[in-house]
Parts: sequence; C-alpha cells; structure tokens
Amino acid sequence: MADDESVTTLEDLRTDLAQRYKWTSSSGSSVDPAIVDADWAALDREGYVIWESLLSAEECREINDVVRPWLGHTGRNSFEGKRTQRIYSVLSRTRVCDRLVDHPRVLAVLDRLLMPNYLLSALQAINIQPGESAQLAHHDDGFYPIPRPRAPLAAATIWAIDDFTADNGATVLYPGSHRWGKRRPGPNDPLLPVVMPAGSCVFFVGTLWHGGGANTTARDRLAVTAQYCQPWLRPMEAFTLSISREIAREVSDDIRRMLGYSIHPPFVGAVDGLHPLRLLDEPT
Repeated sequence: MADDESVTTLEDLRTDLAQRYKWTSSSGSSVDPAIVDADWAALDREGYVIWESLLSAEECREINDVVRPWLGHTGRNSFEGKRTQRIYSVLSRTRVCDRLVDHPRVLAVLDRLLMPNYLLSALQAINIQPGESAQLAHHDDGFYPIPRPRAPLAAATIWAIDDFTADNGATVLYPGSHRWGKRRPGPNDPLLPVVMPAGSCVFFVGTLWHGGGANTTARDRLAVTAQYCQPWLRPMEAFTLSISREIAREVSDDIRRMLGYSIHPPFVGAVDGLHPLRLLDEPT
C-alpha cells in the first residue's frame, strides 16, 4: 500500500486538481445547534417545521414591490393553477429574494438533511388569486423515479409574503405523510392549512404530501418558494443556463455553490475535469 501522503480522501476530492477551491461550511453553521436539534426533531416527527417572522414587514414590502410588477400570465394547467401567477428563475431577475434562499435557519437544516454541496432546485414567486381551487396533492421529489418509502431527496421552503390564512390559499400539509409508502392522501387523512403571518416560512421535506389551498377570499396571496435537492440529482430549474456568470459572481458563496458552482465528490459537476468556479475567474 502507498504511504499516507499519497492516499486520496473524499475531502481532497472536494477541490479541483490544483487544490484551489476548498469546500467550506454554509452559513447554517452559525445557528445554535440546540435550535437545529429542535427543528430536526419536528421534521422527523411531522415532516415540516414552521418558523414565524423570519422576515420583517419592511423586507416583505420590498419583495412585494419588486416582484408584483412581473406577475402576468396564469398557469398553463390545473397544477400550475389557472388563477395562479408564477415567476420562474427569480434569481435571474433580482437580488431581493437571495436572503430567503441562503437564510441560515434554512441552510442549518439542509446541512443535516442533504449531502454536502446540495443544489438549489427552484426559486419561484407564486401568487394565488381569488377563485383559485385547491392544488392537487403531491410531494416535491415525486418526479424522481425512486420508490417510496425512502429518505427525502429534496426539501422546500415556502415564504409568506402576505399573511397565510385558512381561506386565502395557504399551503395545506398532511402531517406525517413523509413516512408513507406508495399510497396517496385519502379523504380521511388529517390535513393542516399552514396559517402564518407574513414574513414566516414553512420548511418541509420532499416526501411530505402537500398542495396549495383554495383561495375563497377577494385578495391575492403572494409567496416565494425555494426548493433544494441532493447534489447528484438534476434540479427542476436549469440555473446554469438561466443565470449569467455576472450574476453568479454577485450572489453569496452559499447560493453560488447551490447554483452548481461546486463539485459532488469525486467529479460530478466538473468542467473540463476541473472545478466550475474556474469559469468565474475567466473574463466573460
């Protein structure tokens, strides 16, 4: 056997061949471990956790002011919502939602749930208008063809930019359904509307059954959802195509890593055999 100095470890493989881009902890490491333990226990038990008032009223107003002018067409099918407006690839348009994507409370849980260098799978603004019907129940990693029961392959956050109420389209969850096998929710399964004030966030694992609620009020319900997946899976949104290198240079280290400027050991995500961050060192 070769001597110790010649042995390659997984830690070595988290960098490129020139050893220039070392893997670093996310901002989630700044969160008190006791808080993360409590969040983790709730996720294990129910499949979701609700954090109230992570954003200030001013932050919600800023997001609302920036996002609403882009709201236009409604969904193309009943799943997207015939009376629901969506903005895809929010990262390509504005930095105002970055704080949601890389919030330390979110990353602290993701650091335990998923493998290092997990990816951002989607970032969308979703506006449920009056008269919208309830969305079909689904789980967010259901399009990956790996049978249940299993560990989650993804996770999602939904941030309330407007208050979430039981009748304005608040997300509806099936507590404990992350542990189910193949079966779908039935009429006798208990469900929970996520009632929370603006600025709050619900985090749930990709195996939890849920859906958008019906909006029977006269007012819109605006939210932002950030979704994440294991680093060896294909994300829902192709951010490496929709996000320019200029934007990739502007965002935080955590977001840049989640956009795909990272390596899943030993070489998944490499560009010409080397770390993709090299591309940001080159002139555009």
